[in-house]
Amino acid sequence: MTAPVPISVGAGLSEGAPATLLEGDSLQHLRALPSGFAKLIITSPPYNIGKEYETQAELKQYLEGLRPVIAELHRVLSPQGSVAWQVGNFVEDGEVFPLDIWFYPLFRSVGFKLRNRIVWHFDHGLHATHRLSGRYETLLWFTKGDDYTWNLDPIRVPSKYPGKRNYKPGPDYGKPSGNPLGKNPSDIWTLMAHEWEMGLWNIPNVKANHAEKTLHPCSFPIELVERCVLAMTDEGDVVLDPFSGVGSAMLAALKRGRRSVGIDRDPRYLAEARRRIGMLADGSLPYRTLGRPVHVPTGRERVSQRPEEWPRGEAE
Repeated sequence: MTAPVPISVGAGLSEGAPATLLEGDSLQHLRALPSGFAKLIITSPPYNIGKEYETQAELKQYLEGLRPVIAELHRVLSPQGSVAWQVGNFVEDGEVFPLDIWFYPLFRSVGFKLRNRIVWHFDHGLHATHRLSGRYETLLWFTKGDDYTWNLDPIRVPSKYPGKRNYKPGPDYGKPSGNPLGKNPSDIWTLMAHEWEMGLWNIPNVKANHAEKTLHPCSFPIELVERCVLAMTDEGDVVLDPFSGVGSAMLAALKRGRRSVGIDRDPRYLAEARRRIGMLADGSLPYRTLGRPVHVPTGRERVSQRPEEWPRGEAE
């Protein structure tokens, strides 16, 4: 697919541009956006862990700072819309505070309804010494109401027993009991081709050797957003990322024929987002293909073998 053009870069929403980049404070821009215009709001807000794009604060102060943002998200979201809020953990003095638990009451207080708590699993990063190494983050899927856009067919998974048939007496006795397109995946997915039912969204995080690595230290994998875009929007709908960074959520939306709006205060990230959108348009954007299985070492690679300097245990 060729991404739509042109790209609007400025202080306000452009009606004619499939991609709009807004520079500045997220809350200020949200207050200027029209009510009910976005079908999907998907983002990963600052985690309050001291990255280059945030000022670390006390946990309570951090949460209260995002309360008015969450209220504005409810206003700008379509009545049939969804919010996908992806967060990890805040750690203070060695104690872990799972941010999804702390954010839930803030979303519920303005009227959002939680539909799923999705686990995103990855195999690398977040090493720890005094506790188990963190290998997951969570995606909270909220809707504004009960009549929300939900497209199951694009995200169906192959049935484990497609040949299963109805066994109860009646007009459907002996007929296939499943759906030819596959079954409804569980509320915990793994994003590997034909293996989503393993229990986790298993997508590599964007680290040094990832095809989508940019100057941003914590960017979204495009694949993570793409699944949500397919399930929670229709073609032509607007996808908004109020903390858009280098534009990964926007790219996922554009790839699937949706309009996209991104907000960020860092001009470097906005410039990189614009560059990547241009690369998507001309077909040169490097990205990890949707549904591609996660690499598993064969054991023959030198890096996957036990160093000779390490002592051998009795079992070896």
